[in-house]
Amino acid sequence: MESKVCCFIGHRNVEKTDELVLATRRVVLLLVEEENVRAFAFGSRSKFDNMCYDIVCDIQKQYPIIKKVCLTCKSECCILNSEKEEWKKVYRTFDEEITHKNVFTAGKASYVERNQALVDMSHFCVFYFDENYLPPERKFHDSKWWSMYQPKSGTAIAYKYAKQKKKHIINMFGKEKLDNI
Repeated sequence: MESKVCCFIGHRNVEKTDELVLATRRVVLLLVEEENVRAFAFGSRSKFDNMCYDIVCDIQKQYPIIKKVCLTCKSECCILNSEKEEWKKVYRTFDEEITHKNVFTAGKASYVERNQALVDMSHFCVFYFDENYLPPERKFHDSKWWSMYQPKSGTAIAYKYAKQKKKHIINMFGKEKLDNI
């Protein structure tokens, strides 16, 4: 049987509850035991990814055949030295690191390309996607004025992309979803 890959993508800020952790743990175990998932791919520094990383690390003790894969994009490769130590604390170890092919040519939104690569390499996509979530407004500067704008959610873009690619999507957002796992 072919081994499979699962990626995790979620909003930067997520309320981590015991219920969410237990439900996500059940999903990961199900993917390992019943769907032959052997690689779990991570890409961002979101709270959801951090939580999933901890869960996979714990399950890896029981199933050492699974591996943790990190897909890096421009923002991870070009972070400040002061941030690198914090990055290492969050993502302690990976069994494999893949640098995205456009790592140094991608623009400010390199995370969009990275998330699409995560989706492309995965059979299953575990999301924490709230369709009502909006990232914080940001300042924009043109040649004469400063103004505010509403950026798009990277998770929303990735979720839409995964649907277009007809991936197996598991969305961990919402109490009703957690009760059914």
